[in-house]
Amino acid sequence: MIRWAITFAILALVAGVLGFGGLAGDFAYIAQILLFVFLALIVISVIAGRRVLDSTV
Repeated sequence: MIRWAITFAILALVAGVLGFGGLAGDFAYIAQILLFVFLALIVISVIAGRRVLDSTV
């Protein structure tokens, strides 16, 4: 998922440089959503991983 976020961020930069402001904003918004989803999933997996380790010890 982080690859998709990076891809959309790069597309936003390229679109912005080429003058496609609306498209660049859309790509940046998608990249932001994907980044936040990725971070939330990382936090959930870390918390779930600690819970599994604690319950087996």
